[in-house]
Amino acid sequence: MGGQVGSDGGVMDRNGDPDLATRVFVDHRRLLFTVAYEMLGSAADAEDVVQETWLRWTDVDLDTVRDHRAYLVRIATRQALNRMRTLSRRKESYVGSWLPEPLLTAPDVADDAELADSVSMAMLLVLETLAPVERAVFVLREVFDVPYEEIADAVEKTPAAVRQIAHRARVHVAARRPRGTTSAAQSRAALDAFQRAVETGELQGLFDILAPDVVVLADGGGIRKAVPRPVVGLDKVVRLLAGGLVKAGSALSAEAAQVNGAPALLLWQEDDLHSVVTLRIDEDLVTGIYFVRNPEKLLRMQQQHAVGR
Repeated sequence: MGGQVGSDGGVMDRNGDPDLATRVFVDHRRLLFTVAYEMLGSAADAEDVVQETWLRWTDVDLDTVRDHRAYLVRIATRQALNRMRTLSRRKESYVGSWLPEPLLTAPDVADDAELADSVSMAMLLVLETLAPVERAVFVLREVFDVPYEEIADAVEKTPAAVRQIAHRARVHVAARRPRGTTSAAQSRAALDAFQRAVETGELQGLFDILAPDVVVLADGGGIRKAVPRPVVGLDKVVRLLAGGLVKAGSALSAEAAQVNGAPALLLWQEDDLHSVVTLRIDEDLVTGIYFVRNPEKLLRMQQQHAVGR
């Protein structure tokens, strides 16, 4: 593959224009990142998968490729599956609760309800309960509508086996995903109550929207203080919030943001991003409160990530 290297790492032809391989890759980059992120729950690892996909793509003879999108998705899926093994070992030794790495997303992501749901913190936590191949099959089929034959190539299974895996994963996810749909207005109202609690210490408004079996997960990664294990139940959660996580006078300020396709709160301590807070809402009540506090997972919160199909 001749030509010179452009500033973005792509190859340029003699006229200084991106060659076909670069144009195709750029056109699908957002898709590849989203596939990898939904499989891994880590933006850092997803970016590495995209880079690895590019390196392999540059060695491909495009004259032999019938469907560029399918070929790129196959490369990215295989790289993500390989990386899942490393990520699994990291999670086994992780200090405290593990939560996916949050993404600052553009407001228009919410316009695609299915995509927004698929990258939500609540859905990513459900996907964590799937085996690696099940997760890959579910993401490719249910979110990106990839044909079974193409998924079979990507995960190195027969189409019949992929259909069985897809059915099993669909049933598994359906039993665990949030019940009913939640509008942006509902999420915003719940977060407004949370923000008032942060700023004033008044918990009654928050108390009124918490489910009896509400769960708090806080991911500090052993770097920043967090609860070491899930806290379950209304009374325990209220005591936890009142005792520190949203305690008035804690010098935290709250800022509304769009995270993983839904309204969220950024908690700041002066100029330091201290936590990202997202909620799971089932049938108008908050059933999950997720605090990401690990500074290593907050490094990419300064810029929006483009996700898409």
